[in-house]
Amino acid sequence: MNRIHRIEDGRRIEGVARPIFIHNVSYHLTNLLVYADGAIHCWEWVDLDGLREKLDAGWVVTEVPEGAEISAFELGRWKAAQPRFGLTAGMLLGEVADDIETLNGRPDSTDRCMAVLDRYLETREEADRRALREAYLAIPEHKRHYALGDMDQKDRPLVYLCTDIGERPIGGWFQDQDEAVTEDMRAWALEYFAERDRVHEEYAKRRPADDPLEPAAGTVHLGGRVFPQGPPEVAGIVALQNEYPAPIRVGTTVYPSVTHAYWALSTADAGVRESIRLASRPSDARKLAEGAERVEGWAGARTAVMAGLLRAKFAQHPELADILLGTRDAPFAYTGMESEHWVTAGEKGRNWVGRLLELIRSEIRAEYADIPVP
Repeated sequence: MNRIHRIEDGRRIEGVARPIFIHNVSYHLTNLLVYADGAIHCWEWVDLDGLREKLDAGWVVTEVPEGAEISAFELGRWKAAQPRFGLTAGMLLGEVADDIETLNGRPDSTDRCMAVLDRYLETREEADRRALREAYLAIPEHKRHYALGDMDQKDRPLVYLCTDIGERPIGGWFQDQDEAVTEDMRAWALEYFAERDRVHEEYAKRRPADDPLEPAAGTVHLGGRVFPQGPPEVAGIVALQNEYPAPIRVGTTVYPSVTHAYWALSTADAGVRESIRLASRPSDARKLAEGAERVEGWAGARTAVMAGLLRAKFAQHPELADILLGTRDAPFAYTGMESEHWVTAGEKGRNWVGRLLELIRSEIRAEYADIPVP
């Protein structure tokens, strides 16, 4: 399957593409397009019931007969010689129904079966076992072997629970392999799941030796605030922004903010650099730098420069370092600069300011804890 989408009324509707044949005189290898809203394209727009009708009518097919002509647009034509296909119309319908559920973030047939399994294992009621049987048989037939995700046993323990005592195993790979299900087989299956639950419980309690005891804090969003009247009386989280008026010393020069220092250091023109340093606002500093010539190699060095400036800011302002530490281990999403290199911006943003803040926070914690950093 390939992920696809379509735009309708300004909305992005997610979908998947599945290979199928359209039988229109000859057999055309193409894609069945399945979307989250239930729309399905097979050279015509249909829904799930419409797809069933197309399969019944032979317009959509999952196999071609010996000697039939097949075409794939912009690829070529050929004839089927000794064709072998494993997907039936019913299997395809089941797959597509599951696709629609998954695209909507809902449980598919296998997920629903696992939920019924958990209920039966808790209650051991016959009514719930019968419901489990129905749920397992609702999984597309060709998928009734790996619902448990067990490479060794496949679905055998689940099949034993679904099958009545004295009946041959239902569906899946086991109906022709095993004898009729016995009480001992059922008991083995129940012990299998008891052991599985014990293993899962032990695994859930495990954690890497260096993981924190508490879960990570929620994301901190920074950026967009300006300070024309100077810093607020209570700095708060906004003090972590590069525009915040916290003067920093670089060598013998003092800059009003990280933003001033960053743009001043970016230009090779000493006069412009001084103008940037004296700019009344961070936005003015950026504008002054826009027309100036960059230092050679700046693009490759700018992340290191920003890291140095942020380290200087928090080293020279311990009260701001305490604010940074107060964010615990929260990730930062930074939006305070134009370049996608520095900010979160969908798939393109690299969020380097946010990442550097997390790194420097860790360095400060190491320093306060007297943990040596090589």
